[in-house]
Amino acid sequence: MTEKIYTTRKNGMAVLLLTILLYLAAIAGLVFGIIMSDSGNGSGLWTFVTVICGIWIALGWFPFCGLRVLKPQEALVLTLFGKYVGTLKGDGFYYVNPFCTAVNPAAGTKLRQSGDVGQGNTAAAMLKVSGGDAVYTMTDKRISLKIMTLDNAKQKINDCLGNPIEIGIAVMWKVVDTAKAVFSVDNYKEYLSLQCDTALRNVVRLYPYDVAPNVDTTGDGIADEGSLRGSSDVVANRIKDEIQERVRNAGLEIVEARITYLAYAPEIAAAMLQRQQASAVVDARKLIVDGAVGMVEMALEELSRKNVVELDDERKAVMVSNLLVVLCGNHDAQPVVNSGSLY
Repeated sequence: MTEKIYTTRKNGMAVLLLTILLYLAAIAGLVFGIIMSDSGNGSGLWTFVTVICGIWIALGWFPFCGLRVLKPQEALVLTLFGKYVGTLKGDGFYYVNPFCTAVNPAAGTKLRQSGDVGQGNTAAAMLKVSGGDAVYTMTDKRISLKIMTLDNAKQKINDCLGNPIEIGIAVMWKVVDTAKAVFSVDNYKEYLSLQCDTALRNVVRLYPYDVAPNVDTTGDGIADEGSLRGSSDVVANRIKDEIQERVRNAGLEIVEARITYLAYAPEIAAAMLQRQQASAVVDARKLIVDGAVGMVEMALEELSRKNVVELDDERKAVMVSNLLVVLCGNHDAQPVVNSGSLY
């Protein structure tokens, strides 16, 4: 199904004014015809005029059914007796075949997304039927061509290491082919939401939550440092490309995809927090030890260069031990003053 423009001529105002003028002329002709028929002047002609004016007053409203108003970035898919005849695009006041009907299967569908045209149900009429209330709902069939945001619900997915995580995404999208959106899928909004869930699962399972050794996230057979937490832009772009590939046949374009929520699942969050804390402690200790070794080495070199004191290997070992204890300890050192001989 290929989209085609129904008409670019905005004749709505001309048809509206012409129809109103004809209504006024028909009312005037009906009144004047009745008066002339009662007076007996040319009764046959005036009777004919009266009948014609009466028929127009009864059926002249029908051209109003072909009037369509569109605001910027809106479209209307039209069918005539079940056949697709074209799409109205662009703001303006249009006149189309009154028998044409607008089609939009997703008109009443509301997901967790930014506002669509008409905000769902635009009008409702209440009628009394057999003592009860019957609600007749009129839904707006216009299709928005604006960029909309779909905020899908958080999902629990296992990453490439099998750890359950919770992740949510926001997808910016728009309709680019109204014919495909309406006729290629049953409901393009629900279709988009389902494809977002599927694409998200397919991409997330390729990455670890945090950087892990011996993990290939790019598919080239070489381990890399890709992760959901550290490579969020790369992951978002892969999710966007995955969704775009899936919704192209529905006439949709994915503008952008962004990760809005990322965390470990509650059942393992406490354990993973302890693991991260332990890793941070180990890294901090490693940094402290590296610095302490450098400081001890510098102290020994300075003492030897300036001939402050000569130490044998045993005394150097004692000094190194004491300095490392002081520099690597968790608490402040308590000094001990030796008032005797060094040996």
